[in-house]
Amino acid sequence: MTKFSMNRRTFLETSIATGVLASFPSRAFPATHEIKRVGVQLYTVRDDMKKDFAGSIAKVAAIGYKEVEFAGYFDHQPADVKALLQKDGLTAPSCHVSYDVVENHWPETIDAAKIIGHDYIICPWVEEKLRKSPDGWKKVAEAFNKAGEASAKAGIQFGYHNHTFEFAPDPNLGGKLPYDFLLDNTNPKFVVMEMDLCWITVTGHDPVAYFAKYPGRFPLVHVKDVKEIPKVTPGKADEFLNTDFEKNVMTAVGSGVIDWKRIFAHADEAGIKHYFVEHDAPVDPFASITASYKYLAALRF
Repeated sequence: MTKFSMNRRTFLETSIATGVLASFPSRAFPATHEIKRVGVQLYTVRDDMKKDFAGSIAKVAAIGYKEVEFAGYFDHQPADVKALLQKDGLTAPSCHVSYDVVENHWPETIDAAKIIGHDYIICPWVEEKLRKSPDGWKKVAEAFNKAGEASAKAGIQFGYHNHTFEFAPDPNLGGKLPYDFLLDNTNPKFVVMEMDLCWITVTGHDPVAYFAKYPGRFPLVHVKDVKEIPKVTPGKADEFLNTDFEKNVMTAVGSGVIDWKRIFAHADEAGIKHYFVEHDAPVDPFASITASYKYLAALRF
């Protein structure tokens, strides 16, 4: 047998083997990705933090969390917050601040973020009066671009966190979704999105589709689960923003119906760097974030 024929046979055998492997579903092979630093949005344990700020942070670290996202410092100074994080082996890549802070207290907020060590400052809410005004979302986009440009000079990225109202067609935008409007009318250099994967899912929209359309725009995500996907009334995407839904339908991550493996399989395309567990109204906050941590720490996708 000639050298040529042997090489040809090897080529054919390799090609056949490759074809067979390609024919298997991807789930037939072990997943190789994991979340190395699971984070938590401290809003979940806000009532405990009001009573015992330092103790609550220590309990979060004891569960195994490596990252936290603040939603207020409960009158603690930035240097003290940083010291607590260092003591417990935590980092705080991001924090949430109100729209009023973005507009009226931005320089001092950036200064505090630098001291604590935040890489991101996130606005999580736009008041109904503003978002329903004729040019409300236009004003929001302009404010976000301005804030993001200012924070970028200090080495901090600005971002926006969604709820559900961003996924209801807005007549003031010609029927366009406010979320799409913000993505299309803010500068990607200055404004990123912290996608709340629960809220977008319950509105009937697909996070993966957004990852594909706006790749790299979602460096942070909120990870929370629901027991069921509710039926959405057309044009009423904000109907789930109520305490009953948060108490009765939200659940610990991994105990609900959201397909986390499918979503996180597209993490690289989305640009996800930080995963923050959240539950808006848990009966037992620390039991909830403990269960969520155990699921995510073991998740492979």
